[in-house]
Amino acid sequence: MKSIKFLSRGLGLILTFFWLAGSHGHAQSDPFFEAELIFPVEHWHNHSSCIVEAPNGDLLVCWYHGSGERQADDVVILGARMQSGASQWGDPFLMDNTPGYPDANPAMFIDPEERLWLLWPTILANEWHTALMKYRISLDYLGQGPPKWDVGKVLHVTPGDKFQTTVQQALEDLDQRGTPEVSEQRAAEYREEMLRKSSDKFYRRLGWMTRAHPIVLENTRLIVPLYSDGFSFSLMAISDDWGETWSTSTPLVGLGSIQPSLAQRSDGTIVAYMRDNGPPPKRLHVSESNDRGETWSPVRDSQFPNPGSGAEVMVLENGHWVLIYNDLERGRYSLAVALSEDEGRTWQWKRHVERDQPSSDEGDLGQYHYPSIIQAADGTIHASYSYFLPSNRAEKDAQGRLLRKSIKHAHFNESWIRAGEEF
Repeated sequence: MKSIKFLSRGLGLILTFFWLAGSHGHAQSDPFFEAELIFPVEHWHNHSSCIVEAPNGDLLVCWYHGSGERQADDVVILGARMQSGASQWGDPFLMDNTPGYPDANPAMFIDPEERLWLLWPTILANEWHTALMKYRISLDYLGQGPPKWDVGKVLHVTPGDKFQTTVQQALEDLDQRGTPEVSEQRAAEYREEMLRKSSDKFYRRLGWMTRAHPIVLENTRLIVPLYSDGFSFSLMAISDDWGETWSTSTPLVGLGSIQPSLAQRSDGTIVAYMRDNGPPPKRLHVSESNDRGETWSPVRDSQFPNPGSGAEVMVLENGHWVLIYNDLERGRYSLAVALSEDEGRTWQWKRHVERDQPSSDEGDLGQYHYPSIIQAADGTIHASYSYFLPSNRAEKDAQGRLLRKSIKHAHFNESWIRAGEEF
């Protein structure tokens, strides 16, 4: 098995070398940007993608697809592949389906043994707080078509009694810091609701979901960032034996701190950037861990505007950080990437992947959101994201349904970001 993996990895590197040497190659010193839809826009709801690069240089993207997870049970996880050296995506294929239930918010990663993981929640009763986390592992995912799954399990999220005491302390800290945008009555109601839910063993074990890539620490510890719409905050699922057993971190409690994405600094500190699902001012939330993800600092606002939309951060091979996010407090019609040379302490450059110009007609604005981002073996950067055309630019099919939703792929390099605007 090991020899096969090394051979496939070597073949992938050789193909990558010749591809870069050819007409599609891009020197890292020359800024470039290219983007395309993975499949034509359609009336189906296509959302929440995740992208990875396989050891042979293939790109894999997954997302959820169907009539809408809040109303229907036909929602499935689809995927598509761009083979190494190709310029077009292959036809979408089924990654997973729980018959009679909607599947949503998939995340993927490739572990140090070069196995592909797919993690996602099945929504048991068409409401996000009824999510049940699952995962699959594949040893056979190269070539054409969907992966062949070798492992399929439920990821049991089991916060202990410390979960309740941490929630209580975090709520007290929030009270002391003050929340002028929230009335005293609403703050009291929120505090009472969170304390009640955190004391309920069933409620705190159900409803956790993926959104962004997991991370691996020192090739030994897997951290899967999770969040709950029921609690409207986050926690980490942690495994030191590749899914045989799981533990959980203390929760990252804020006013709507959800959908965490993780980056690790050279000193070992892990930084979580989270969507802001709470009151204004609308900013990406931030928290840090200095003990390999076990406990987390109080959640605080970052400098980045956030309209209540997912973001993702990534560490480049040179140590620089890239953040992809909607750089607005309202609306998802502007998608930007930011670059930091000091591990997220300051950010030097920003450039837009998508941006519509607002007008008096809200139908003029698209939605470009829920991004996923990676760095490929050749050093370039790939992103995928939900692409929703403005309704007034969408065509209709024979049944009168608007054709406006797809998943888009963008390919660029660090030099392209640097050629944008300075912070």
